[in-house]
Amino acid sequence: MSLTELIRHVGIFGGAVIVCLALLSVFSVGMIIEKHRRFSSASRESEKFKPEFKKFLHGGEVKDLIEAGRLHPNSHVAQVVSAGMIEYDGVGQSGGDPSASLELVTSALRDSISETLIQLKRGLGFLATIGSTAPFVGLFGTVVGIINAFRSIAATGSGGMSVVSGGIAEALVSTALGIFVAIPAVVAFNHFTGKMETFHVEMNRASSQLVNRLFKIPELNELNLEAAEVKAPTVKKEGAYATR
Repeated sequence: MSLTELIRHVGIFGGAVIVCLALLSVFSVGMIIEKHRRFSSASRESEKFKPEFKKFLHGGEVKDLIEAGRLHPNSHVAQVVSAGMIEYDGVGQSGGDPSASLELVTSALRDSISETLIQLKRGLGFLATIGSTAPFVGLFGTVVGIINAFRSIAATGSGGMSVVSGGIAEALVSTALGIFVAIPAVVAFNHFTGKMETFHVEMNRASSQLVNRLFKIPELNELNLEAAEVKAPTVKKEGAYATR
């Protein structure tokens, strides 16, 4: 019996299950395509933004980095860095001391990371739901198809192929379609979840580098200067004692 003949023998309830699984498959494919484009765009624009960010880490200007972030709105790294830089620059423009805005910048970076992750995760729960429920929907159609096959046998008193073909068709098509819908959804969900973890690491690294560039490097320089001033008199005293 060919696939066309199987589908032709499917009953009303089995047809409803098949239509439901087909719609889930369409939604799943659409979500996979949309997330693939979003993640690819984020990776591509982040790679273009990273040279500008490295330039800032080695002594670039704040305004140049903010402008570079505006040119790459889909970059997850640029979104996080821009949030911190805008907060840092805003404190300076309002007349405050930018070097004292560590807590504000850190809070802005943390909020930006959370917001970016929420945007990237949008739709992944739908894929996870399809991947976990589609086999059970197919199994439900399978059970109903087998029940219909036994009912046909009981009604006719015989078990010929023509009698049970409708129930078997529902069982086989529902099972196959449920697995066919679930596998791409599960594979895509695991793939995008792995990409999300990579993006999260990149955003955390960028935020740490930004904070080090804006706040920790000046402090280290001051400490080095103070240490040099403390060591200088000690050397002179040692020299004096040696002379004596």
